[in-house]
Amino acid sequence: MEPSYSSSLYFGSCTHCSKAVYGEERACRAMGHLFHYVCFTCSICNEKLSGKPFYSVSGKIYCEHDFLYSGVHSSSEACNSCGYLIMDMVLQARGKSYHPSCFRCVVCRQSLEGQPFSVDADTRVYCVSDYHKVQAPLCAACKEPILPTEGSTESIRVVSFDRNYHVQCYNGTEDNLI
Repeated sequence: MEPSYSSSLYFGSCTHCSKAVYGEERACRAMGHLFHYVCFTCSICNEKLSGKPFYSVSGKIYCEHDFLYSGVHSSSEACNSCGYLIMDMVLQARGKSYHPSCFRCVVCRQSLEGQPFSVDADTRVYCVSDYHKVQAPLCAACKEPILPTEGSTESIRVVSFDRNYHVQCYNGTEDNLI
């Protein structure tokens, strides 16, 4: 039961619960409507929204987090990396959308925005340097990856009997076949 208040402190009825609102310290106005502080909450998580950013869609009120990340927002652009909706700049790569900060090399985590990149068979994205390190064939003689020389994007190798060799490691004898 509501406590007894002076009629001079009556502000109206709460839009959410329809009960009387007494005393301004217990209420807030939003979107031209009056709410008890405890009634002005997010429709999803019930977070109190007085004094915080909020969004209204189809008569429901949402906190910023639920509006942006729960599917309420009408944007269909979701980041392929993190899954959250993209609200500002969209980076398009490989036919998919990303936040610029999410489009990173899977090895070194370097941002690939505006940088050359490579993709492996499992659609993982790499900076060119890490792609070569991870995907490069191993030399059958020294067991080191066969990488492009500095300033080049292609590696030079010798292939003999389905084995890969650095040019300097291959000697053309049966010693390489061990």
